[in-house]
Amino acid sequence: MLASITPLGERGRHSRWGITVTAFVLGATIAGAALGALAGELGAVAVPGSVGLGARLAALAVVGLVAAVLDAGGDRVPGPHRQVNEDWLTAFRGWVYGLGYGAQLGLGITTVVSSAALYVALIVAVATGEPVRGALVVGCFGAVRGLTVLVAAGVRRPAQLIGLHALLSRWREPSRNAGIAALGAIATAALIGALA
Repeated sequence: MLASITPLGERGRHSRWGITVTAFVLGATIAGAALGALAGELGAVAVPGSVGLGARLAALAVVGLVAAVLDAGGDRVPGPHRQVNEDWLTAFRGWVYGLGYGAQLGLGITTVVSSAALYVALIVAVATGEPVRGALVVGCFGAVRGLTVLVAAGVRRPAQLIGLHALLSRWREPSRNAGIAALGAIATAALIGALA
């Protein structure tokens, strides 16, 4: 996906990269926020108001630790194994597939789940017990995922696309390790907050 939405690829499809990317980021952010609002509403209904902050933080610590272990395991994280439909690239205008691909990425649960951090974000949204806060949590998560497309901003020639693939390959393991460390830090901070 990342290698498909480049200035080079968009030029070849007679689309404007800036418009496609803007739609992509908006789709990811809005879809994430909508899912987060739903999760926050679910939390308002399912999590009793008597559950205090300490208990919520303890639950987050457990979820963060489980997520870190899942990501460190090297196997695929549980979730769907479908990719976005590549036929959209030739069937629709750039802003349409940008919005559609972005929305699927922002939801996170409709395509391959690449990190258990998605589940942490959803649990946090539920734990807020409020649609607006849930929308903020998962909307930010979706926005960050949507902004990853900017990595391809400099790809204007085929050689640069090859370089992008090499760069992504080199950064796969370090970024995975950074994600695991971040999940561990979230779990630790939540545990400290729960014990305080």
